[in-house]
Amino acid sequence: MTSAYAQQRPQYTQYVFNNFLLNPALSGIENYIDIKAGFRKQWVGINDAPQTSFVSANWKLGDDYLWRNALSLPDKGDDPMGRNYMQNYTASPSHHGVGVVAVLDKLGPLSRLDANLTYAYHLQATQTLNVSVGVAAGISSISFDISALEFEDKSSDPATSNTLANQIRPDLSIGIWVYGANFFAGASVQQILSQKLAFTKDASYTQGQDVPHAFLTAGYRFPMGEEFSITPSVMLKRVTPVPLSIDANLKVGFKDRLWIGGSYRRNDSYAALAGMNISKLFNLTYSYDLTTSDLNTVTNGTHEIVLGVQLNNVYEVFSKQRMW
Repeated sequence: MTSAYAQQRPQYTQYVFNNFLLNPALSGIENYIDIKAGFRKQWVGINDAPQTSFVSANWKLGDDYLWRNALSLPDKGDDPMGRNYMQNYTASPSHHGVGVVAVLDKLGPLSRLDANLTYAYHLQATQTLNVSVGVAAGISSISFDISALEFEDKSSDPATSNTLANQIRPDLSIGIWVYGANFFAGASVQQILSQKLAFTKDASYTQGQDVPHAFLTAGYRFPMGEEFSITPSVMLKRVTPVPLSIDANLKVGFKDRLWIGGSYRRNDSYAALAGMNISKLFNLTYSYDLTTSDLNTVTNGTHEIVLGVQLNNVYEVFSKQRMW
């Protein structure tokens, strides 16, 4: 019998624009209701390759609109990258945030639906610094379609005996996020409830299990005059026992209305990213990954597209989680 190892949670290229997918501590970090829906088609050209759909939403609790801080802008329509805003930046007052996340991931005969509620508390640590801690709790529904597999003699294969078509497991994630006017840093762990994972009652095939996924990320935005900014960032991902994953990202923004970027994932891929604010309500981002591993001979790369909606955007700003 041969053992195989791989990450169990979906992989994203555009997490840099929506770290909420990986870290519940971002719940309620903006002054508006931040909704995003995305689709990722991985390794185009390979049959039954991974594809991921998700929808997320998060918002702060309370009716107060906060001024000159991470949750608001000085005046309606002001550029969130403008010098006036940055020079007068103050940390947002302590507050609560909540959210919801649903992710459907499919890979060949396997499909997984994760649905979570999130909560975060944002502490005003100093006049210019916030620290938030968050938790996500929900369920994971993991399904296995035995009919999608072909066997020489399915009836006599012990791995197909007493097949468990669907399993539902509790899910729990935690995270911390530190942010100021121009920087962010955070750490999170998804799937911290390690559990056995098997699709048959045959004792010879019950070695699978859920394992924690740990993320560590940081970035800094460098304003380039009044109109441009450059934001480098890095993320480390650890899923035992697979090798450490390292991402390096760079985003170039123009008044947060248009942005382009690039990303490199060690021993895996290069990616190009671009996005725009269609209006003060909608924004759209797209990325293309060029595979650098041995898979590049059989795949045409990976596509990912995300639509964002900013509800209750009372300051009428073109935003995109403007700090990064």
